[in-house]
Order: sequence, then structure tokens, then C-alpha cells
Amino acid sequence: MSLPLRLTGLLIVVLVLGGCASLETRESAADAYEEETYDPFEPFNRAMFAFNEKFDQWLLKPVAIGYDWILPGPVKSGVGNFFSNLFQPAVAVNDLLQGKPKESASDVGRFVVNSTVGILGFIDVAKSIGLEPRDEDWGQTFAVWGVGEGPYFVWPFIGSRYLRDTVGWGFDWISRPETHIADPFTSWGLVSLNYVDVRARLLPAEKVLNQAAGEDKYIFIREAYRQRRRNLIYDGNPPKPKFFEDEPAQNTSTKPSVNGAPAVEGSKPSVVEPSPDVPADQ
Repeated sequence: MSLPLRLTGLLIVVLVLGGCASLETRESAADAYEEETYDPFEPFNRAMFAFNEKFDQWLLKPVAIGYDWILPGPVKSGVGNFFSNLFQPAVAVNDLLQGKPKESASDVGRFVVNSTVGILGFIDVAKSIGLEPRDEDWGQTFAVWGVGEGPYFVWPFIGSRYLRDTVGWGFDWISRPETHIADPFTSWGLVSLNYVDVRARLLPAEKVLNQAAGEDKYIFIREAYRQRRRNLIYDGNPPKPKFFEDEPAQNTSTKPSVNGAPAVEGSKPSVVEPSPDVPADQ
């Protein structure tokens, strides 16, 4: 199937998703912020979570450990920079679709500088001249457009995704140049190298994650994913939950009551005499 047909098919899914799911605009998202993650398929998700844990334990993690041990630090940094640069045009497109032309122009500048002076992106020269990297994807764009996040899923190999982000991941996949290489060995080799590189960079945080997760790692990962996605969608400034909002200001025109009756503004409060039946020190 050609790329335009795949994009059209995924776009139709997004439109259906937008019609079926509750709309979550930036004005109303503060209410949804307090809701728990919508997880109607929890038994399936827990089974997939266990599968992914075993896959990581038996295959992905050992490969990542070997990768981390064999390659020197500068080479690993270069590999990460290379794959980040490959996705940079998609980041620029998503910034533009989210109504951020200035950031989109910066993304294009990063791609041009790193692809040339940075030797195909292996060296992040753009960051040294003030063109900071940005993390934008199609799931974030759909959220800005008002598409509801939908139910939570844990997919084999790719992990946590809302229904909206699942469709977004499909767009992200076909937005990556390495997925369009004609030679399947080269294409899947690059895709696999990218996943191993990402897993290797997560190795130092694994012990901290296991300690923080407590007894139910599934719940911890689910809620951490929710918080991270909201943080990305709102560019690091998500709406404040209602239970953190300041209480309404009190009416300062009315003074505190004295002896059970409101005091008149400007008047001095009367002294409360102790009851003869109650000791004065109580």
C-alpha cells in the first residue's frame, strides 16, 4: 500500500476516533486531569504488560547491556543523535500543525544544521547554537486538535498507549525515513538499533523505577505514562488540578463575627467575657 493511502486510512481512523471519543480541548482538560486513567481492558493490558516484561528480561535488556558495554559513550551519543535527527522533519510538521510556526522553523533549522555540519545528525551542533531539541509527535497533535485520549492499552513490544496515541504512533511510524527503505534487512536493522539504543539509555534509571513502582508496577507505569503525556501535550505546563487551586477569596467587606454576630466594618470588636460557669483558662 502506498504512503498516501496509508496516511488517508489512518486519518479516517483519527476522525472516527474524534467523533466517538470525548473531546478534550485545552479549556476543559483541567476537569479531565483529575479523572483516573480510563482502563476498561485492564486484564488484557496486564497480560501484555507481563509479556513485555518477559520479552525485556529475556531478550531486549541483555542485548541493551551488551550494546552499552561494547560501544563507547561518544558513539552511543552519536547513534541517539542520528535517530533523533531522522525524526526531526516530523517534529517540525507536528509543531506547525499545532499552531507553533516559530518552533517549527527552529526544528527545520536543527535538521539542516545537524544533517550537514553535524554529519548526518551524529553530532548535535544545533544545540550548541541555541536550537534546542523538541519532543513532538502525532499523538500530541491530535490532542491539541481536541481528540480525546480514549482507553488505555498496553501493546506487545511498543508498550503503553492511549487509543489516540496508538493511532498517533502509526503516523509516527510512517513518518520515520528508516521505515521506507526498500531493503527490509537495512530497514528493520535500523529500527531494531533504534530500540536497543533507547533501551540502553534507560538502563541507569531501571533500579530507581523498580524501587519507586512499589508492589504494583503496572499501575505505576500507567499513571507515569499519563502524567508524561499531559506534560508533553502542554509543553511542560499542564493544567493545575482543581484540588491544587487556591480557595476563592473571602469577602473582605464583612469582618469576622464577634459574639455570634457580624461586626460592623470600622467598629472595634467587643471583649468576650468568660462565662461564670466556665473557668477563664479554658
